[in-house]
Amino acid sequence: MSFTRCTLPLLSMLAIMTAPFGAAVSSELYYEKHGEGPPLVLLHGAFMDIESNWATMRDDLAQNHTVVAVELQGHGRTADRNQPLSYEGMADDVAALLEELDIASASMMGYSMGANVALQMAIRHSDHVSSLVLISPSASDSGNAAGHKAMVEYLSADMFAGTPLVENYEALSPAPDFPALVDKVKALELTAFDWMDDVERIAAPTLIIGGDADVVTLDHLAALYLALGGATHGDLNGLSNTQLAILPATTHTGVLMNPDNLPIVKDMSLRFLADLD
Repeated sequence: MSFTRCTLPLLSMLAIMTAPFGAAVSSELYYEKHGEGPPLVLLHGAFMDIESNWATMRDDLAQNHTVVAVELQGHGRTADRNQPLSYEGMADDVAALLEELDIASASMMGYSMGANVALQMAIRHSDHVSSLVLISPSASDSGNAAGHKAMVEYLSADMFAGTPLVENYEALSPAPDFPALVDKVKALELTAFDWMDDVERIAAPTLIIGGDADVVTLDHLAALYLALGGATHGDLNGLSNTQLAILPATTHTGVLMNPDNLPIVKDMSLRFLADLD
C-alpha cells in the first residue's frame, strides 16, 4: 500500500474573490495519500485532523481506494490564513488540490464540518465529485437541534484546556493559535446558511449517516435524504442512489467516537463505495 505526505501550495478561490484587486492569498494545504484505486477524499470535522478523525478506518478505506486525506484551513498541519472559515472557501481549496493532483473526480467522505464541505464540493464543483459519504451533515443551519447555537456562543478556548484535542493541535499546527481557531469555528457555526435548493441539483450517489441524538435533527436528515432523491417506497419505486442510516443511541460525537459505531460506519461506507466502483 502506497503512502505519501505532502503540503501543497494552493490558491484559495474565495480569497481571490474577497482580497483587494491584484492580491493573491496562498495557502499550504496538508494532505496524505494512502492506497491505490478510485480516489476518495477524507474531510475531517471541526478542531480535528487526519489522525483524530480517520485513523480508525483510513487503512481499511485505502485497501481499494486512493485515499486523499486533507487537513482544512487552520486545522492539523495546514496553517490558518487571514480570512474567515467558510464551507465554500474550504471546498474551493479542496477543488484546487484535486486539480493540482490531476484527479478529475473523486468520492467525498466528510464528518460534520467536513460533510458540509463535501456538500459544497458537490454544489460548487460537481464535476470533481463522483459520490458522497456524509456523516452528520447539515444543508441548513435550521437543521441543527434547538439550543445548538446557544451552546456554540458559550464555547471558549479555556474550555478545551488540557485536552488531547488542544495537545494534538499545538503539536501539529505550523503556527498554533487555538483561541483564534475557536473564534473562527464559532463564527462558522453561528453563520446562517441554507443550501436545500442547491442540494436538489446534486446528482452524485450519496450515503448519509447520522445519530438519533445528533446535533443535526432527524427531520433535517430525512429532508436532506429526500432532497437528494431518496426513495420513499422502495418496494414500489425501487431503490434510489441515496441512502440514509440512523445509528441508535448516538450523539453527534458518538457517530465516530463511540467504538461500537466505528465498524458499522466503516462497513456501510465500504459497501456503498464498492457498489459504485
